[in-house]
Amino acid sequence: MTTLYVLGSGSRGNCAAVRHGDQTLLIDAGFSSREIARRARRVGLPLETVAGIALTHEHGDHTSGAASLARELDVPVVTSTGTWDRIRPRFAASRFIPAVLMGEVQVGPFRIRACPVSHDAAQPIALRVETPDGISVALATDVGRPSTALRWLLSGAHAMMLEANHDEVLLRTSNYPPSVQERIVGSGGHLSNRAAAELLGELMHPGLRLVVLAHLSERCNTADEARRTVGVALEAAGYQGRFEVALQHQPMEPLMIAG
Repeated sequence: MTTLYVLGSGSRGNCAAVRHGDQTLLIDAGFSSREIARRARRVGLPLETVAGIALTHEHGDHTSGAASLARELDVPVVTSTGTWDRIRPRFAASRFIPAVLMGEVQVGPFRIRACPVSHDAAQPIALRVETPDGISVALATDVGRPSTALRWLLSGAHAMMLEANHDEVLLRTSNYPPSVQERIVGSGGHLSNRAAAELLGELMHPGLRLVVLAHLSERCNTADEARRTVGVALEAAGYQGRFEVALQHQPMEPLMIAG
């Protein structure tokens, strides 16, 4: 059985995990190692099962606890070479496994595929994790614009964790200065609810079992707005699987994914 754990997602921290059998792949570690451990205990995820840590990019809300966890758990870090070059000084004793863009690497039982994404970071990536039971989980939480590469990565996945960062009206009426608003909506920024809805509608297929919306802005979005906008598109596309919204301040219950 493959299980997705979402320990939290938002601008203050992001951390998820895919577990298969007695091994786990941690994906991003944007809380302190102590906070990640606390949240993991709360949902019954034993961190001693972690076989590796995969990082999407170098921003602190995705990496702040990664170095200490990699040392404590004595596990490798999988990320792009561009990201590794930025974070390497903090990971002096850690083993680095380069993510292969448009290809895959193996960590424990997990096959990890990666593709480049549009975001204001050194070499950001989205990830797809495949387990021995044939289940694939795709995660893309900081995406300025959907691309052909991202569509390739997400296509056919059984579970998708996708950014739905902001509602466009709430963003434009927020107290963010215009320069910040333009960065958020720009090609190096974040997906809106509407953009996430359009992408999910395009990628819908009968084998999709789980959709989790992630990285919601606390100022420019709400769980209700994201669920409403994306839910309409999912319903129109005939989606019949589980639909969830990840929150910043608390972990989700484990999400089991059946083939």
